[in-house]
Amino acid sequence: MKTFRKPVILSAGALAVLALQALPAAVADDAPRSIAPYFTPATSTPKPPDGDGFLRRWLLLDPITKPNRTNTVFTDSYVRNAMNTDYFPNQFTAMPRDGEKVTVAGEELAWHALDSTNWNVKLFRLAYGLNKPTYGVLFWAVTIVNSPREIPNARMAVGSNSASMWWLNGKEAVALFGDRRMVMDDCVSKRLTLQKGRNVIRGAVINGPGMSDFCVRFIDENGQPIRDLTQSLEGGGK
Repeated sequence: MKTFRKPVILSAGALAVLALQALPAAVADDAPRSIAPYFTPATSTPKPPDGDGFLRRWLLLDPITKPNRTNTVFTDSYVRNAMNTDYFPNQFTAMPRDGEKVTVAGEELAWHALDSTNWNVKLFRLAYGLNKPTYGVLFWAVTIVNSPREIPNARMAVGSNSASMWWLNGKEAVALFGDRRMVMDDCVSKRLTLQKGRNVIRGAVINGPGMSDFCVRFIDENGQPIRDLTQSLEGGGK
């Protein structure tokens, strides 16, 4: 037996009310965008980790367009291939500076030296605030961690949305695969050594649909955050 529904005819007044309800969203979308309050410009003053050891100072590149309609494709092989593709010259060796530009697939992208106001670095908010693509994207992040001493048996602890890979001083440290949400210390590296002085961290985060972000910190052999570090960007800050 078929069921027939009686069509609903809205009055002009009701249509006007619906239009007014939709108007604020449209106006808000046309409003000027900003990366505040999620980021502030990095300075030349060395910055320690926050109270829980999270690293908040980063050089972040405008998102690289990498269309993916679903995050289920982020297998080990897919992510490794995506992260190890050469997008711009010297991407695993150069130390970028604030405002420096690279060209990827004919598009000019800029590096931004920033301090995150949160323990998790909100890449979606960065892209949105800069009027850049927010979905189907690949982000690159770089920072320098300065240690007052050699620290053996340390571990890099990372969370990301969605998949990501991280390198310490040119060697792979942590890789997160699959469709995942950002969780503190989601993946932890094998034991590694933070060398005395300068240590370079590079990371890449890939996402299809979703709110891209990440968090990184170092923990000691007892699982406690390592706090006596500082971050600098070698001319990347103001």
